[in-house]
Amino acid sequence: MSRILFVSVLLSSALLSACQSESGPLAPRGALTEEAEIGKSLFFDTRLSNPAGQSCASCHSPQHGFAEPDQHLPVSQGANPAHFGNRNAPSTAYAAFSPAFYFAQEEGLYIGGQFVDGRAATPEAQAIQPLLNPIEMNNANAEAVVSKVRQADYAEQIRRHYGAQALDDIDRAMTIIGQAITAYERSQEMVPFSSKYDLYLAGKLSLSTQEMRGLKVFESENKGNCAACHPNTAGKNGTAPLFTDFSYDNLGVPGNKANPFYMMPARYNPAASAYVDRGLGEVLNKRSEDGKFKVPSLRNIALTAPYMHNGVFASLQEVVEFYNSRDTDKRWEEPEVAANVNAEELGDLKLTEQEQADLLAFLQTLSDGYTGQ
Repeated sequence: MSRILFVSVLLSSALLSACQSESGPLAPRGALTEEAEIGKSLFFDTRLSNPAGQSCASCHSPQHGFAEPDQHLPVSQGANPAHFGNRNAPSTAYAAFSPAFYFAQEEGLYIGGQFVDGRAATPEAQAIQPLLNPIEMNNANAEAVVSKVRQADYAEQIRRHYGAQALDDIDRAMTIIGQAITAYERSQEMVPFSSKYDLYLAGKLSLSTQEMRGLKVFESENKGNCAACHPNTAGKNGTAPLFTDFSYDNLGVPGNKANPFYMMPARYNPAASAYVDRGLGEVLNKRSEDGKFKVPSLRNIALTAPYMHNGVFASLQEVVEFYNSRDTDKRWEEPEVAANVNAEELGDLKLTEQEQADLLAFLQTLSDGYTGQ
């Protein structure tokens, strides 16, 4: 089975299942469920960090496609303003659609999971990790997190929804926190499917001439070939495209000398400026997966600068230029991880300046909240 056909079958199946079950990635449309309301309260609660002041939304802002709002920083800042993570915070929008992490034997690809390195198998597992990460929200332990939630104004809502003893046991409380945040991530607020391209697929409007040219560049195997990893067609049952195949790839991205993580204390980064992010390879302890990161959804991509796992590219235009000329333009530095670089689908696309501009115009149609203006 070809990679594109395999991915099409995977996405059609996953999305159909999601739409048929309220427990799947897409919650019913309309008002938030009570569980999603609890999750939203947790997501925006700035009291859950140490020191207080940082929430999930601090690194996943709705105004920026639920990604990092400070587009001048290559990576995300922690609750302690002197602390910086090693990566640029990815968007949480549409992340709950990712299947649980697994290895697709027929294709020889790792698929799904959460975080850009797949280290959390499910959204529920992902949701609680930042709360306990010393560089991110910096809580000493799970008990510290639950203690704060017990004092929150939504604590009684948690007890009403999950049971009177919901917050008594630390482990159960953390599980509930993960479930509630994931319920919000599955709600229409985070997965609205409200872009111009969605309206185009629904037959409610036409794309501009330039946007249509960009769509052709996006789809053409002899041009951008973007759809090979970012499939853009609706499923067999009319399910909306997610613009990712949930696989992992080494794009040959350069290291980022401006990454403040290099300057972090040795207890966080013992390698200092010699640090190399192995991505999936480090999670699996497999050199054959070094430098590979999860293919992101392109939904809201125009809102989520900077780009790549280390924020090395400041603009979407720079990303397109890199894809087009990585192997032919000497301005691009060597890959952070030279092994396993994808040399077949990018690097010398031979796109003209006009074709690149057209592709950028199409990518702008993927931002949610389109109003026709």
